Amino acid sequence: MEYNFNKIEKKWQIYWKKKKIFNKKILYKKKKYYILNMFPYPSGEGLHVGHPIGYIASDIYARYKNSQGENVINPIGFDSFGLPTEQYSIQTGIHPNIMTKINIKRYKIQLLRLGISFDWDRELNTSDSTYFKWTQWMFIKMFNSWYDKKLEKARSIKILINEFNFNGNRNINAFSTFKKRFSADEWKKKKNFEKEKILQNYRIAFLSKRSVNWCPKLGTVLANDEIKENLSKRGGYPVYKKRMLQWSLRISAYSERLLNGLNKVNYPDNLKKSQKSWIGKESGIKIFFSLEKNEKIKLEIFTIKPYMLFGVTFIIIPLGSYFLERKKITNIVDKQYINDVKKYLLNFSLKEKEISGIFTGNYVLHPLTKKKIPVYISSFIKDDYNLNSIMCVPAHEIKSYKFAKKFGIKILEVLSIKSSEKIFCINSSFLNGLNLKNSFFFIKKILLNKNFGKKSISFKLKDAVFSRQRYWGEPIPIYYENNIPKTINKLPLLLPYMDLPYMDISHNEINSPLTRAKFWAWDKKNKKIVYTNLINKKTIFPLETNTMPSWAGSSWYYFRYMDPKNKNFFLNKRKENYWKNVDLYVGGIEHATGHLIYARFWHKFLKDYGLVNSEEPFKKIINQGMILVKSAIIYRNKKKKYYISYSLLNLKKKNDFQKINIDIKYIKNKNEVDIEKIKTWRSELNNSKFILDNGKFTCNRILEKMSKSKYNVINPDFIYNKYGADTFRMYEMFLGPLEKSKIWNIKNIDGIYNFLKKFWNFFHKKGKFYVDENYPSKEELEILYKTIKKIKNSLESFSFNIPISEFMIFLNKLIRMKCYKRQILEPITILFSFYAPHISEEIWYKLGKKKSIYFANFPKNNLNSLLEKYFNYPVTFNGKFRFKIKFKKSEPIQKIEKKLLNNEKIILFLKNKKPKKIFIILNKIINIVF
Repeated sequence: MEYNFNKIEKKWQIYWKKKKIFNKKILYKKKKYYILNMFPYPSGEGLHVGHPIGYIASDIYARYKNSQGENVINPIGFDSFGLPTEQYSIQTGIHPNIMTKINIKRYKIQLLRLGISFDWDRELNTSDSTYFKWTQWMFIKMFNSWYDKKLEKARSIKILINEFNFNGNRNINAFSTFKKRFSADEWKKKKNFEKEKILQNYRIAFLSKRSVNWCPKLGTVLANDEIKENLSKRGGYPVYKKRMLQWSLRISAYSERLLNGLNKVNYPDNLKKSQKSWIGKESGIKIFFSLEKNEKIKLEIFTIKPYMLFGVTFIIIPLGSYFLERKKITNIVDKQYINDVKKYLLNFSLKEKEISGIFTGNYVLHPLTKKKIPVYISSFIKDDYNLNSIMCVPAHEIKSYKFAKKFGIKILEVLSIKSSEKIFCINSSFLNGLNLKNSFFFIKKILLNKNFGKKSISFKLKDAVFSRQRYWGEPIPIYYENNIPKTINKLPLLLPYMDLPYMDISHNEINSPLTRAKFWAWDKKNKKIVYTNLINKKTIFPLETNTMPSWAGSSWYYFRYMDPKNKNFFLNKRKENYWKNVDLYVGGIEHATGHLIYARFWHKFLKDYGLVNSEEPFKKIINQGMILVKSAIIYRNKKKKYYISYSLLNLKKKNDFQKINIDIKYIKNKNEVDIEKIKTWRSELNNSKFILDNGKFTCNRILEKMSKSKYNVINPDFIYNKYGADTFRMYEMFLGPLEKSKIWNIKNIDGIYNFLKKFWNFFHKKGKFYVDENYPSKEELEILYKTIKKIKNSLESFSFNIPISEFMIFLNKLIRMKCYKRQILEPITILFSFYAPHISEEIWYKLGKKKSIYFANFPKNNLNSLLEKYFNYPVTFNGKFRFKIKFKKSEPIQKIEKKLLNNEKIILFLKNKKPKKIFIILNKIINIVF
């Protein structure tokens, strides 16, 4: 009987969906296991073959755990707000709300074809108002919170205000950027906007001028993990530094907890290492540099190498420094230079890789030598620990050296190391002869004693910018009354409908699309959105026009899966107590320092208020490896803009050409590019000049991560149609260990497809389904039990590729033995269903089963009971074999020896002689020396 995968897979996908097989009821007395996938962003292109690897692996494990009788949830949803959809909408002319629905529908069709045991009743979309209502509620909770360093937790802002009213801020140990002290009387005399300005320095969600990554082409601020080499990961557009008023979350307050929490979770070592580096805890000293013209103003610069103080020849104020704020800039910039500096700051398009900067006309004093040190403004030199001012040692830092050479600043060598330990300081003779460790403590002691510095612990982790200049995102539930931010507690706050022309981004302005919304003002009295032209600043006020970043909704989605239909709260306490947190999280390593840190912070904040019980969201994380495939690269001359065939490219002049990825579907044999098709693919290629080689235009092929941005994706629909979902599932797992990167080669898929046909045909003799009802032999059972054991061990260690080889070996043994016994075939079909659920479900049905194979219990391994309890020992006398004696395998040596001395056969053979020594190797041999 032919293996018709199309018919079989369609049949069972309809059955599973209709009967809601995977949407099982939860019995809370049973043991739970929560499996989570990093949920997909529903882009217009749909899934590619790299996406399902994690879904298939987690599905195999979910089916395995389910077969062991555990309550398993394996939910799915869509991270459906964000920049890609907005950009795609602008390109296609389809509104993002409609585009999102279209994309989700496409993704669901592709995922359903995979046969994944997702519980679709738990599906969520971050752009659904019933979901983002709670994202907004949590933001308000953060806005109304401050971080108590003494209790190490977030607390209500009302507690802080109450303390200010009674005692001022003198007894408060808060995580705050506010340095001044005030009394209760001073607090009470302040006006409301003055009080709010102080509170913004304490709130966990707060407004402040921030230096952000501004991308004019995309018209929005980007997070650090959305940028690579000063270009946006999406589109490859230039990204610049810009100071803007932004909402931020005070995630830096949680730095220590985020670091300590890594000791309590089972994450891959490289993931932990990435997060530790991102958090970046260091112990050192803050050195005070006083301004020459006003010694009351001090720059506090953190360092772990205080001996480098003697090589400082200039100070950099980075573009993100608070010294460059409008009211503070005159403190750091001399009056004569202020206009030139302001012009420099307006020119924010200076790329960070260029050596640029401007002198402030001001100097600081070296704390020990009292020498004048010039102060410059620049974005060229960076320091993760010093965002407001940086001390530069050009003799020992490459970027400082380049800057000093360009601006003619002197270069002083601090130390040279003649041995591995000794320091020889040119600028300060008292350091000579000290080793690095001693010099640290020596300089530290001097600075502390003279009050030129203080001990400090610093972190790289900075507060997360929470504003995005987009339309398609969660509205921030804030309105402005007399420029004071106020929360909107009638939720959800919905986006106004905007036609696409209003959403079109002008590359010359920095405003959000919502600034052009006609229906975007807050009626305070009636608690509703009204037309913008009704704003009177008495009862109707402006609404916040920025939206939340896409990571807002993805920071807590795993909680909503536990209780997705709850209309009254984001999570029922009983359900949270049961599920607690995620047992297994499967996703890409690329989210190590973005989503995973944000989610851990968000989780800890909710715990501070007792809304959840656990400190960490994810117990165990597995990072699936990337799928690698050959991209297609063509080359364009940077100056003359023509394209040249790769076969003609002079590799020595390769730097004169820009590399451009093109879609691999336009590649013919031998890497020839279909010129006519790529001209219609992108408008800028249509009128371009192409230099051919003998009438052909070739491209370069480079092995890279499969990615939509690299145009090297392979659509799984083609594989579903040609080979079936079961073949695709098994092939993706067979490529290699889950966590390793794998090269995609479609040629090898035929082997898996042929194996599935072989498995199918084994159950069909002469075209008819056949099973033998006779009891299996001991040999047949032993092979089965050993296979069950091997597969279970592999699943427990998440080695999902190994069982496929075991299935192949087992099937070959059955064919050789001509074994068609039901008691052999049923267990192996259950195991096989984890990998190939459609074919297994069909065979299960043919085996006469009425319930889905999904509900079948994991097969028992009775190998130990099958094997004999006795071992027949060969007995040798002085090394010569004589006969065998049977003892229990569990018999201890002392008892065996006692029984041997009383054994008639041995007594007869010894002829009344006493043995000198009896050697017994358990379950192997007995040797008697006499």
